[in-house]
Amino acid sequence: MIARRQLLEHAKAQGATDIHICAGAPILFRIGGKLVPVTKEKLTAQQSQEIAYDLLTVEQRKLFEERLDYDLMLAEDSGRYRINIGYFDSAVGATIRILPAYARTIAELFLPDVVRDLARRRKGLVLITGATSQGKTTSMTAMIDEVNTTSEKHIITIEDPIEYTHVNKTGVVRQREIGRDTQSFQSGLRAALRQDPDVIAIGEMRDYETIKIALTAAETGVLVLSTLHVISIDKILERLLSYAPAHDEGQLRFLLAESLQGVIHQELVPTVDGKQRVACEVLVMTSAGRNIIRRKGGYFLRSVIETGKKHGMVTMDESIHSLLGQKIITEAVAESILANYK
Repeated sequence: MIARRQLLEHAKAQGATDIHICAGAPILFRIGGKLVPVTKEKLTAQQSQEIAYDLLTVEQRKLFEERLDYDLMLAEDSGRYRINIGYFDSAVGATIRILPAYARTIAELFLPDVVRDLARRRKGLVLITGATSQGKTTSMTAMIDEVNTTSEKHIITIEDPIEYTHVNKTGVVRQREIGRDTQSFQSGLRAALRQDPDVIAIGEMRDYETIKIALTAAETGVLVLSTLHVISIDKILERLLSYAPAHDEGQLRFLLAESLQGVIHQELVPTVDGKQRVACEVLVMTSAGRNIIRRKGGYFLRSVIETGKKHGMVTMDESIHSLLGQKIITEAVAESILANYK
């Protein structure tokens, strides 16, 4: 069996972002957005389980066997790793995300200046959206760091699990992990409202109760940052409303129209040097955008971005063509991304 340390160090040396351990397949690294086999032989179910269990303590193994899924953070000399252990076709496997050694800043992520402006809002809701594994948590962490660096504010994070540890700078950051410090996003969020917060960062909004409490907090004077899994910016309203009971849709639309400050929708695109860079479109809420939400016309939100340059808004077309103009991405990559935004 390959040793844990050897596996993780080899993945980092190869510039991988993820490691996949699954019975019936070789060990796979995701490099430059593509899955690359790094062993010749396919793993047996026993080998896959041995590698996965080597990532867990004895207590964590017991919890995994009770829950059948288990998320954890692992800190090694080689770096920090976000790990999910689960069953795949009745065999134990693992997915490992390799995290940067430190939380990167807005500038280091090459995010547009308007993202910094949104991070400095006094209240309201700011969403970072995108499909799975598109760097949403990394961007939200950069926004938390911006607040922590530039203002004397009390920031509470509710995460599952904690991926980056923040050090208090000008502000104070208190981080809570689901299952360790609080039972759920809902309970952590309710408690946070009684802890004198200026900013609350929610790892993910994935149920109606969390969404409703977050919007209420945003409306009453707290800046709320959160991520949302959605494939395009004009699907945001549809996704949020899908969590709500039919009789509450009107109230949710009203709260969202009043509270939403902006949306950063992003994709990680492969670069010519084999790495990845964020491409994003940014919506800043205006009266036109609020009216669209009230009328349940979320598919018109992109039109607000396209006419909102004076408010700092950025279209995906502008973001992609900027990367193309700097020769950071190829024409083929640009075309494949923009095909989804027509």
